[in-house]
Amino acid sequence: MTTVGGGIIPGLPPEGHWCLRFEGFDPDDEGRREALCTLANGYFSVRGAAPEAEADGVHYPGTYVAGVFNRLEADVHGRPVTNESLVNLPNWLLLRFRVADGGWFRLDGADLLDHVVELDTHRAVLRRHLRFRDGDGRVTRVAQRRLVHLDEHHLGALVTTFTAENWSGPLVVRSGVDGRVTNDNVERYRSLSSTHLLPVGEEAVDDETLLVQVATTQSQVRVAVATRTRVLDGGGGVPDPPRHLLHEPGFLAHDLSLTLVEGRPVEVEKVVALFTSRDQAISETGIDAVRAVQAAPDAATLERRHAVHWAHVWKRGDIEIEIDDGDEEPPPEIALRVNLFHLLATVTKNSADLDVGVPARGLHGEAYRGHIFWDELFIFPYLNLRFPKLTRGLLLYRFRRLPEARRAAAAAGYRGAMFPWQSGSNGEEETQTWHLNPNSGRWLPDGSHLQRHVNIAIAYNVWQYYDATHNYEFLSFYGAELLLEIARFWASAAVLDPAVGRYDSDGVVGPDEFHEGFPGADRP
Repeated sequence: MTTVGGGIIPGLPPEGHWCLRFEGFDPDDEGRREALCTLANGYFSVRGAAPEAEADGVHYPGTYVAGVFNRLEADVHGRPVTNESLVNLPNWLLLRFRVADGGWFRLDGADLLDHVVELDTHRAVLRRHLRFRDGDGRVTRVAQRRLVHLDEHHLGALVTTFTAENWSGPLVVRSGVDGRVTNDNVERYRSLSSTHLLPVGEEAVDDETLLVQVATTQSQVRVAVATRTRVLDGGGGVPDPPRHLLHEPGFLAHDLSLTLVEGRPVEVEKVVALFTSRDQAISETGIDAVRAVQAAPDAATLERRHAVHWAHVWKRGDIEIEIDDGDEEPPPEIALRVNLFHLLATVTKNSADLDVGVPARGLHGEAYRGHIFWDELFIFPYLNLRFPKLTRGLLLYRFRRLPEARRAAAAAGYRGAMFPWQSGSNGEEETQTWHLNPNSGRWLPDGSHLQRHVNIAIAYNVWQYYDATHNYEFLSFYGAELLLEIARFWASAAVLDPAVGRYDSDGVVGPDEFHEGFPGADRP
């Protein structure tokens, strides 16, 4: 029996082969750790950044909702360049703290005695434990756990427990939402436009609840983030500490003045609700975010229910392997489980009806701008046999963009449908056709968009899904049309070579994307 969030969950496995653990603080490795410790539920995600951190070149808090894209134009060496990106949304994790009149705690400036971050892949909970000593010799212990709820997919939670080990006195905690964030996760994109959000409004709904609303600049997606912050003392009471409201455009926070007693823990519980105007069954994003967060149960109840839903997912989705690994630490099984976890967190029951694809880097950051390539080819064999409803949803993402693929084929002189190498919101080709050489400063043609094997992958995926499920309804209403239009494209793209009596598909880039043409050729 295992205790989770104040309740008992029967049948959960031992933690050894399920938990990814990082000890200490390594600024050079923080970005990788944050990505590996991302939590998601198919609808939204949050990177594994420390809650007190801000984007500073070491840390990068990031929150993403599947399918929320925005286009920005930038002038690059005299040429207008437009990119559509998965948008970094308001940072709801924000929770800073300082002892007495000291400065705000920072990992890179603290006298750290202990620091451990642990991703529990079975329960989909990120835990953090740290101890630090300030300049006056006071030792404080901080324990945190967070989740992005699998069933209540608009909800997330962050619970922080403070314990003064050898002192008593004041502690200030800042809990809020920062909507002033930009897309700065990828270094080589930072010279381009990165401000995707405009503030819409901020409101202190009641003593516990804050609401921040923003909108994307081009796609006009409205986003509402509501948080509810409560304080629980070690005796289970709910004290009402003094709160000071901080308000700027796009930013809202409470400074809570706590009093710690030596050895007695105080818990700060933060529950979040996130809604966008793309959601189904809502009235208005702000209204529904506030209703959801005010009606949400306490974090312990949320965590208990969350663990049960993940246990069901693992019952169907786990892969067991037997390895004679001796005493290897960590055990090799954790590598498999971490990869499965990130797949199962990116593509879930919540994403099945969202009209979204599988971004090349999941919902874990901004690399590849969150675009959808052909990566579903590699995960469909796993999903088809375990979660075929998820495969169907991903294939419908392609079907809904069939009109755009037809237009692209016609514009290029082909018949049928020509799907883009990089796809985002509406199925346009998001791949750049010119590339600035950073060494010479010259613009060169970029043939990356000629990777037409994405078309073959989509057709292959349709047939593999049908072969695994025998879903004739899907094939007759959607799949067959995709197969036929892709076949028409390749028939029109094939050219007979009379010398050998075979057909060639000319002007395409194969899976080796680094070689776009034959040596000496003047075209791709």
